[in-house]
Amino acid sequence: MALATRAERRPSMTRTLWNSTVGKKTIMAVSGLIMLGYLAVHMLGNLKIFFGPGEFDHYAHWLRTLGEPFLHHEWALWIVRLVLVAAVVLHAVCAYQLSRRDIRARPVGYVHPRRRASYATRTMRWGGIILALFIVWHILDLTTGTVHSGGFQAGHPYQNVVDTFSTWYGNVVYIVAVLAMGLHVQHGFWSAAQTLGVGSATRDRVLKTLAVVFAVVLTAGFVSVPIAVMTGVVS
Repeated sequence: MALATRAERRPSMTRTLWNSTVGKKTIMAVSGLIMLGYLAVHMLGNLKIFFGPGEFDHYAHWLRTLGEPFLHHEWALWIVRLVLVAAVVLHAVCAYQLSRRDIRARPVGYVHPRRRASYATRTMRWGGIILALFIVWHILDLTTGTVHSGGFQAGHPYQNVVDTFSTWYGNVVYIVAVLAMGLHVQHGFWSAAQTLGVGSATRDRVLKTLAVVFAVVLTAGFVSVPIAVMTGVVS
């Protein structure tokens, strides 16, 4: 009876993972890599805008029919959305809880503060907040059309994108968010590799280089769209 009671009181592996600092960092690493994969695919899709409205609108339509006839219309898209929402929520919650643990562990600041961390590291928290606010704005702008600057046209994503980047504030919001994303990706990729045990004395330089390359490529790819609209390359 006593053995059964002790077994019942033993915390589950899931709860142990969630409550531990290492577990939260692992969740952040895995969810971050999921989002990084999505960003890479999303960037490649965005670049189709350079091939004209027909190509871009057809791509947007294809996303909604992905998996048919095995899956119903837009089911694949909603599965991706749900996975991303779960990844974002888990990432944000773990980041907040780890931040609170750091504050509780060191309630009094150092007497002689020194900036040992990189700029990207120091701005991770603010970058995360900027990205969270941008995601909400981006959905309301180009998915639901709630805050869209022009006349939102469902089924015409090319024109909707051009409308958004034809305004100064649309460009400012988007470019600031993309720059924050670049810094976040640079440090996040490196941190995820360390958390998952990929890093080593011989691989650290390669991983740091890959982190910079990913950040630069993603930033350049996303920023190229509003710049193309502003310069008239895409209209």
